[in-house]
Amino acid sequence: MTPDDEVRFRSALDDIPAYKPGKPPERTDGKPTYKLSSNENPHPPLPGVLAAAAKAAGSMNRYPDMGAPDLLEALSDRFGVPESDLAIGTGSVAVLYHLLQAVCGPDDEVVYAWRSFEAYPIAVQLTGATSVQVPLTEEARHDFKAMEAALTDRTRVVLICTPNNPTGPVVRRDELLAFLEVVPRNVLVVLDEAYREFVREPDTVDGVEIYRDRPNVVVLRTFSKAYGLAGFRIGFAIAHPPVVAAIRKCALPFGVSEIAQAAAVASLQAEDELLERVEALVVERTRVVDELRKAGWNVPETHANFVWMPLGDETVAFTEAVQAEGVSVRPFPGEGARVTIGEREANDLFLEVAAAWLQ
Repeated sequence: MTPDDEVRFRSALDDIPAYKPGKPPERTDGKPTYKLSSNENPHPPLPGVLAAAAKAAGSMNRYPDMGAPDLLEALSDRFGVPESDLAIGTGSVAVLYHLLQAVCGPDDEVVYAWRSFEAYPIAVQLTGATSVQVPLTEEARHDFKAMEAALTDRTRVVLICTPNNPTGPVVRRDELLAFLEVVPRNVLVVLDEAYREFVREPDTVDGVEIYRDRPNVVVLRTFSKAYGLAGFRIGFAIAHPPVVAAIRKCALPFGVSEIAQAAAVASLQAEDELLERVEALVVERTRVVDELRKAGWNVPETHANFVWMPLGDETVAFTEAVQAEGVSVRPFPGEGARVTIGEREANDLFLEVAAAWLQ
């Protein structure tokens, strides 16, 4: 086959990094295994949510309602926003993909902290735009002065992950408001708040409050984490109508299943009970962080459902040591490992390895 006979692909695909999902644990001795490599809720579905999903599955021979009227109404009531300010998708990451497709093209730039959510560089590069990655501070926080310096006349979008995945710290309200004052109004600022329900820091930003009088602010939320619907892939954006209209134009037709919509509505109806589970995970998170620090680990504060282990060159070896005990964690070779807060038994096994590692 000559070069003229080969199928040609967009140059934007040439250097796209592969998304690496958390691997399940492996063990052959029959002992229990635990997956702490993906930021999932370890609790099974609530009976009412499961019943709603099962009922909706009875009509799987029909296309889902693209308008998602029941879910939009429930979200509108829950967050006090107009339905015209809501767009749903197959996870908040899909909504982000649609948004970037609507806004970005070649020669455009997207600014975000790094390290942050692994999907960001993939989503940006697929549009043909350029990622401008701004290093985190030594405390694993967003460096807003450096992000301000990274803005150019080519900047179209700024992504802010709070709490930051995979490091854990939140963005404070005052520092975000100061940053928004210097961002041009024709640049979208996307607040990715996938872990918002786990936050207990009173000074943190609340995107739903911030967006109301700022047409260039977009809030991303998801049902995958606190609400425990990771397998159903459903998330949403809260933004002003022109932004929502653009997202909807780029959305995959019939992307969010009727089952996912029904489960999401049921989850909102059972939110009090679900948030009790979240509170239990927050308590367990505090225990894990306290134990790590007692053992000598210098871990950053976290307001998500995970903890960041700054391991540097020891990341892979540490990951293998935890894996040997039947627990999988998420390595970022050369940097560190992200460990989800899971079942107490899983957390205890991880803590045992972490304590022994420093000794």
